Amino acid sequence: MSTLPIEPHLASLQETLDSHNRLILVAQPGAGKTTRVPLTLLNSHWAQGKTLLLLEPRRVAARLAANFMAQQLNESVGHTVGYRMRGDSQVSRYTRLEVVTQGVLTRMLQDDPLLEGIGGIIFDEFHERSIEADLGLALALDVQQSIRDDLRLIVMSATIDVAALQKVLGQQTPVIESTGRQYPVETIYRPVARETTLETRVCEAVSDALNRSGTRDILVILPGVAEINRLVKKLEDSSLNIEVRALHGRMSVEAQQAALQQNASRPRVIVSTAIAESSVTVDGVNVVIDSGLERVPLFQPRLGLTQLTTRWVNRASADQRRGRAGRQCPGLCFRLWSQEQPLVPFGESEIQQADLSKLALELASWGVQSPDDLTWMTSPPSGAWQSGKALLNKLGIIDRTGMLTPLGEQCARWPVAPRLAAMLVKSADINATALACGLAALLESRDRINGSLRDALDQRFSQPTRFPQWQHEAKRLARSAQANFPGRIDDALLGALVALAYPERIGQCISPGRFKLANGKTATLPISHPLASEPYLVAVNVESATSEATIYVAESLPLDTLIRLYPATQQWVNRISWSDAQGRLIGERVQCHGELVLATSALGKLPEEDVIAALLNALEQRPDVIFNSRVQQLQGRMAMLHESFEGQWPDWSDKTLITRL
Repeated sequence: MSTLPIEPHLASLQETLDSHNRLILVAQPGAGKTTRVPLTLLNSHWAQGKTLLLLEPRRVAARLAANFMAQQLNESVGHTVGYRMRGDSQVSRYTRLEVVTQGVLTRMLQDDPLLEGIGGIIFDEFHERSIEADLGLALALDVQQSIRDDLRLIVMSATIDVAALQKVLGQQTPVIESTGRQYPVETIYRPVARETTLETRVCEAVSDALNRSGTRDILVILPGVAEINRLVKKLEDSSLNIEVRALHGRMSVEAQQAALQQNASRPRVIVSTAIAESSVTVDGVNVVIDSGLERVPLFQPRLGLTQLTTRWVNRASADQRRGRAGRQCPGLCFRLWSQEQPLVPFGESEIQQADLSKLALELASWGVQSPDDLTWMTSPPSGAWQSGKALLNKLGIIDRTGMLTPLGEQCARWPVAPRLAAMLVKSADINATALACGLAALLESRDRINGSLRDALDQRFSQPTRFPQWQHEAKRLARSAQANFPGRIDDALLGALVALAYPERIGQCISPGRFKLANGKTATLPISHPLASEPYLVAVNVESATSEATIYVAESLPLDTLIRLYPATQQWVNRISWSDAQGRLIGERVQCHGELVLATSALGKLPEEDVIAALLNALEQRPDVIFNSRVQQLQGRMAMLHESFEGQWPDWSDKTLITRL
């Protein structure tokens, strides 16, 4: 084995973990932490007869690390070193080091909170701060503090806030630092002009790099799959003497491995998403072309919607990408932005910007009702947390106290988003489990759906080999559900399934192209869309940039299907509300689904308590009805007296007056 910068620290690392059950390792890219540290720790006395877990943020990195370490031992993957991820594993009874993806760790903890047979967990690349990594650390700390003080927890990163991490792990947690093996990297800034496409700028940088002596292979980092596909085509159509290889998470395992193999007779140009940003070194690369962009899902709790946003990367990520060029020899990095472009120092943790419904389900399964019961690097934001719990309640997964319902216990066993888990469980009631497996595989993949949901599914069912990842996942879900892999699509069942997954996004047509959703929001379709005048639909893919959301994917839903799926819609309830147009309260009996009124009938005399409640609600929504400018001036004078002469003058604030009304 060649000497790596981490090696002088390995003995100290072992000695420290002999007497401490937690450790922070700060090791720069190229130091060898991902592959040297786990193999060394296998020889520790506390690891004898036990298994070590190495947590990796991405499937590609997990396979790479497992393969590399197995080669160092002159073994095949699945012997001493194996890997485990959703739908794919290579382990045996001889395996003592498992490289696992983050969701797998959560599942292992939920299935066996004692973690019997596990000696330690190594959290690699923790600076990426995914929800699963934060959750895994929080649960592991809970286990360690309560029943497994012998469990070792090692957190590794190149760029991490050590002080913040020590607040979580304890101020006395040892810290070991190692420099990386970094060759000099020349950095060239080439902003993308408005009149130039990103693909054109990258092609120019590739051509420039190939004309320089010493260039080996080139790594291009782009924000998403659409950009990758466009660039791959442009490079393949060019006259450049290169071998172009795409690399992203939607590709099959075989295609990912082929992209990373260094066996080309010509220079490789690997066009990748951020999955190639960190972790194990990719042999041969000494040129990086960085778009400086990343695509992240940002959750909006107020709307209950997630919007994919393309933005500048943070400085730490940009430095990680640049460092890829200098792992094995002197390198070159083209940055496709100006040197003056401001970048934030670190990226936010995913927990601060994502939908937390899955996290809420995991914590309910763990037996805690509040995130405050666990120790977090970053606490879940209150708004997103409450939104996640509210969704679980609407789906019937948790009750009002936050405890799992019988449906929730079944949903917790499915490794998919809570919406899709509820759909899979309930699909048995409408004899649509097989179709539900295919639909769940499609929606989990986050593939962009061009056209209708039915067309996208029809393509995959009729030509499954064109979509290997979807086929693999659909079959895996079908096996778990003990259902036969479906061969056709029933339109009526398809509408019912999406209504089970997205009950609050069932929409009622207000006017052609405009729909009121069950959550009270308004969403739009182009008037030319086939479903623009459909009485009812389900908005599957919705994004919001303004007060009105845009529907990108929808499915029609007959009213009788809605009523059959949600029998509560047949119940009549009294609804009393203030009408601005008429300037009075209006009462009616309604059948409704969320905020959608499906049918109405006249209501006789209004019950007094309902009238009072409706008036108070109207005043809370429209305080300007009472609190005009003259009243506000009087309130201001009263507020000054109330503060200056405590106890002598009353509180006339809006809230107090309405509460006491």
